[in-house]
Formats: sequence, C-alpha cells, structure tokens
Amino acid sequence: MSVKTEVNEIFEVKEKKAIKVNSEWKKVRGFALGLIIPAVLLIIWEAAVRFSLLDAYVFPSPTTIVQKIIELANEGTLWGHVGITFYRVAVGFLAGTVAAVVIGSVVGYFKWFEQLMDPLIQAFRSIPSLAWVPLFILWMGIGEASKVMLIAVGVFFPIYLNIVSGIQGVDRKLIEVGKIHYFTALQTVRRIIFPASLPSFLVGLRSGVGLGWMFVVASELMGASQGLGYLLVVGQNTYSPELIIASIILFALLGKATDFLLKTLEARALKWQDNLQNQL
Repeated sequence: MSVKTEVNEIFEVKEKKAIKVNSEWKKVRGFALGLIIPAVLLIIWEAAVRFSLLDAYVFPSPTTIVQKIIELANEGTLWGHVGITFYRVAVGFLAGTVAAVVIGSVVGYFKWFEQLMDPLIQAFRSIPSLAWVPLFILWMGIGEASKVMLIAVGVFFPIYLNIVSGIQGVDRKLIEVGKIHYFTALQTVRRIIFPASLPSFLVGLRSGVGLGWMFVVASELMGASQGLGYLLVVGQNTYSPELIIASIILFALLGKATDFLLKTLEARALKWQDNLQNQL
C-alpha cells in the first residue's frame, strides 16, 4: 500500500468521524431547542401559582401535578391506566393502518376502483367520528371492541388520504422509465411506486397516530373503568384539577413519544432523500 493511499484512507476516516459528530450535534441542538419553550412556560406557570396570580385550587402548579403523577405511580395504579390506554391506541392504530393501506393502495393504483369506492369513503369521512359512538355501543357494547373500532376509524382516514395522494402523485415519467426497462407490474410497484409514495405514507402514519391519541380519549369517556380517559372523568367528578391536568400531560408525553418513534422511522427510511432539512 502506497503512502498516498494510506493518507487518503486517514482523511476518509476523519471525514466520516466529522460527519458523524456533526449529525449527533444537530440532534442534540434540535432536542435542546425543543425544550426551550416548554421550560419557559413551566417556569412562568410555577411562578404565577406561587405568587397567587393563578388560583392553585383551580390551576395547580407543575410541581403539584408532578407530585400527583408520582403518587399514582407509587400506588401502582398509574401503570395499569397507561398500559390499557396504550394497548387501545396500538390495536386501533394497527387495525386502521391495515385497512387504510389495503384500500388506499387499490384506490390509488386503479382508477376504476377510485371511481367506485372513493365517493363513498369521502362521504364517510365527512361524518364526525364521534357520531359513530352511539352506533358502536349499540353494536358492540361498551367493551374493548367499540373503543378499538372508534380509534381505528379515526386513524383510517388520514392514512388512506396520504396513501392515495402519494400513489397518484408519482411522476408519470418514472412509470415510463419502468416501461422502457420492461418492468413487470410488481417491479413497478416495488421499485418505483413504493419509494415515491413512501414519504406521503409516513406522514399519514404520523397524522394517524396523533388522531389515535385524540380518539382514545373519546373512547374511554364512553364507559371505561380504566385508562387515562377514565382518570379525566374521575378528576372531573372529584373536582381534582391536578388529576385532570396530570392525565392530559401523560397523554401529551405518550403522544409525543409515539410521534418521535415514527419520526425516527421516517428519517431512517428516507435517508436517500436530498432535501432542505438534510442541508440545515
């Protein structure tokens, strides 16, 4: 091995290390920037309660809310409520996603199927999802099935719309390139349509999981005996604002955690994209 080759290898190693350090620094910087506004708001909130600018009985301080969460954790009830709520969201999200992927893929790929099905789906989308609650209770009772079904309905539509939009937005020139290379229908889907529509699909997943957390609240307000939504009802009935706000904060933290996981998946799946965010 020549000296020149060794020097080139050393420079390549150093360049890779520099790129890795720069990437890690961007992640740390982004995380720190995301904490600034919540930290400032919490400080203002705590100060406003301590200086009696807010009524602590109606609007408890952040420290009181944290103490309530710790109290629930020490009692052992918190994990059961969090676990059942997460389970409902996960099952409803999975069911809604599977239905949206199957129907959305066919609607997006076949024009005749879009003309057949899309008007009906859009009509259903116009119905407020909470309007399904009485019907689901009538059909399935107030058990887990009705709660999961309501979440699945809420998750279905944003994922469906993004899949259809992503498939139909594939550049026609790419399809022509596939035809030039004699791609089969399966090869066209796997090598052209799927990668081109993947960004839209992943955005749909993030929108869907956000709605999943919104609809689990509605589902747990219709007769649940466990879950974070149930804690909201208990807090209302016992006039415990710290319990209500603690439940809301737990919803926010869980929703943010699931969105972060999907965002990480999105970043890894779309590393091949050369977009503006990758340059900042």
